[in-house]
Amino acid sequence: MLKVGLTGGIGSGKSAVASRLAALGAVIVDSDRIAREIVAPGTDGLAEVVAAFSEKILDADGALDRAALGALVFGDEAARRTLEGITHPRVRARSAELVAAAPADAIVVNDVPLLVEVGLAPTYHLVVVVQTAVPTRMARLTRDRGMAAAEAQRRIAAQADDATRRAVADVLLTNDGTLTELHAAVDALWRDRLAPYERNVRERRAVPPDPAALAGPDPTWPEQYARLAARIRHAAGGDIRVDHVGSTAVPGLAAPDVIDIQVTVSSLDEADGPLAQRLADAGFPRLPGEWWDAPRQPEPARWAKRLHGGADPGRPVRLHLREAGSPGWRHALLMRDHLRADPARRGDYLQVKRDLAATAPERAAWGTVNDPWFDEERLRAEEWAAQTGWRP
Repeated sequence: MLKVGLTGGIGSGKSAVASRLAALGAVIVDSDRIAREIVAPGTDGLAEVVAAFSEKILDADGALDRAALGALVFGDEAARRTLEGITHPRVRARSAELVAAAPADAIVVNDVPLLVEVGLAPTYHLVVVVQTAVPTRMARLTRDRGMAAAEAQRRIAAQADDATRRAVADVLLTNDGTLTELHAAVDALWRDRLAPYERNVRERRAVPPDPAALAGPDPTWPEQYARLAARIRHAAGGDIRVDHVGSTAVPGLAAPDVIDIQVTVSSLDEADGPLAQRLADAGFPRLPGEWWDAPRQPEPARWAKRLHGGADPGRPVRLHLREAGSPGWRHALLMRDHLRADPARRGDYLQVKRDLAATAPERAAWGTVNDPWFDEERLRAEEWAAQTGWRP
């Protein structure tokens, strides 16, 4: 199944997005609703909250008085952490039960207000953030929820800010317009990205990048890499080295719009083991066939590797699984770091790429195999490494 994290600040309209996705066929796991269920009367969750904060957070019927509890914890870091220590494990456990019960071909949308704050972004195939200007959110909270302005402002300040949310957003839905406009954006997201992404994950199918088009330079490439790398590390389930390599890893360099990532493995046997399945489940299926890097002189043998692609139609990606210390592994890191350090070489490299894209598009993405510039560049890079003491 495809797992989507949905978040946004209080008053952003996140619930409206969730409702529209549900109408389109998504399975919604609403963390706010679960948070209410796990502290309902008679639950051990409510009993633990009362033990921590006393019976003054109960109403006349013995149910949780959310306003009273909110008054205690908002603005009090220690109290908030105590509450989260009680509720978050229960919310996670119940959410996991609901996800496990969803059909295998479902698009499961986990509506999580504090997704950013508790570091859940890497656990999803995609994170959707609903962003709305703070004045609009204030107006909605005071008008629609009857909050006092000071309380609304305090609630907004207690959550992550817009910049922090944007850093984890694969999709940013701006909700400063009408509901009709928001629905249109959600419908397009479902049609063009979520539905095909789910099929690709289920069928273990990668989205091929466009080999001919040079894009950018895009200043968001490093941020996009960071989100992908966090997912890869989470999927690997351990301490694994992940590096941004290739043209999009070099600031200021135009390149095909594909994020190249090197995953370091101890051996290709490790790459062929459970790691391959975990990466596929996370949205990075292995590409069939044998893959290798073109050797640079003087090595005569091809540099074997394993290659995975990305199932997300909105973000082409290639994962190069290479053995630690192998020639191909070292070359990818050395080439990147030398180009980062030498503006003149970046200019030359860009011209070579443009010439290849214009005359032989299929070589622009893969085939620097026979171009002598790359052998010359390797010699220059090795000299630079020796002079600077570079280490991969």
